Amino acid sequence: MAITTYAALWFLPFVLPICIYVAWSDLRTMKIPNHAVLTLLGVFVIIGLVAVPLAEYPWRLLNGLVVLAIGFVLNMARAFGAGDAKFCAAAAPFIAPDDAMFVLIIFTATLLGTWVTHRVVKYSVLKKLAPDWKSWTTGQDYPMGFALGGALSIYLLLGATQDNWIPWLAQQQWIQMLFS
Repeated sequence: MAITTYAALWFLPFVLPICIYVAWSDLRTMKIPNHAVLTLLGVFVIIGLVAVPLAEYPWRLLNGLVVLAIGFVLNMARAFGAGDAKFCAAAAPFIAPDDAMFVLIIFTATLLGTWVTHRVVKYSVLKKLAPDWKSWTTGQDYPMGFALGGALSIYLLLGATQDNWIPWLAQQQWIQMLFS
């Protein structure tokens, strides 16, 4: 993976709650709120200054604009929801360019897993846990935020755990002082 453990660990605590909220909101209302998308973008704008090399930072933001343009076209073709397109654009800067194909593989697996999960719950007694969710009654429409938020979360979790970060952290003197 091209994303550094350092970057993934900086992004993860801020991005994970947003991704969970986006998935929940899309399942519940079939909408990804603009404030969640703007918050995600804001996280990159601020935390990205620390987590990503400065020479790479503007290119990552440009990636977001390219993804937004592609998403806009897909939305006009009715192949993609507007919220989904905006979320993808806000998520794009978090992805190291060399990891793009890997992220597509993660997304494909996540899409399959979340689709199956959604359908199994939709047609089981588990649906009673959230009977008022709009995603149960939208026919063939699918809450893509469930898969998109999951894919970004998985990517950052994999990035955060790719190195031997935890043993290194345990050896740090300030950590030892905290637990002694």
